[in-house]
Amino acid sequence: MPELPEVETTRRGLEPRLEGKTLEAVEVRDSRLRWPIPPDIPTRLAGRRLRSISRRGKYLLFDFGGLWQIVHLGMSGSLRFVGRDEPAALHDHIDWRFKGGATLRLRDPRRFGAVLLTTDPASHPLLAHLGPEPLTPAFDGKRLHDACRGRKTSIKNLIMDNRVVVGVGNIYASESLFAAGIRPGRAA
Repeated sequence: MPELPEVETTRRGLEPRLEGKTLEAVEVRDSRLRWPIPPDIPTRLAGRRLRSISRRGKYLLFDFGGLWQIVHLGMSGSLRFVGRDEPAALHDHIDWRFKGGATLRLRDPRRFGAVLLTTDPASHPLLAHLGPEPLTPAFDGKRLHDACRGRKTSIKNLIMDNRVVVGVGNIYASESLFAAGIRPGRAA
């Protein structure tokens, strides 16, 4: 599963090549992901300019000016730039073709990813309950201490809870607890 740093790396790789570009067309080959790709995505997005790409937790947010596309890579998803005429493989679900030649393709063999639309990312059910980003002033030792008080769950499960702090997956939880000398099963 891509964790927060991998999703941020993906965002940073996409941004300089796509920000400010106009989307010519969206081709959905297979809409069967974790939640079906909305059938109106091609018509609602075509012709719109991509204003920015941001990230909230492990979700990529594509701002098309009042209409936001939410992309989650799930367990096995990846976004790649491909040649305009490159044939799609079995697990290539969707292409976004931008003016100027850039084509972005989502490949997701296990189909746990998501491509959704919203007009308000902050209130979308997948994003509304998310806690603070881990490397911002909104998350600090006091906030973690407060989240731990009175909890019987393990510390590893607590720091992987996206309501407490977003984007911490199994690998980063295990490694950070090991570095701190804290047993993962210890009560929060």
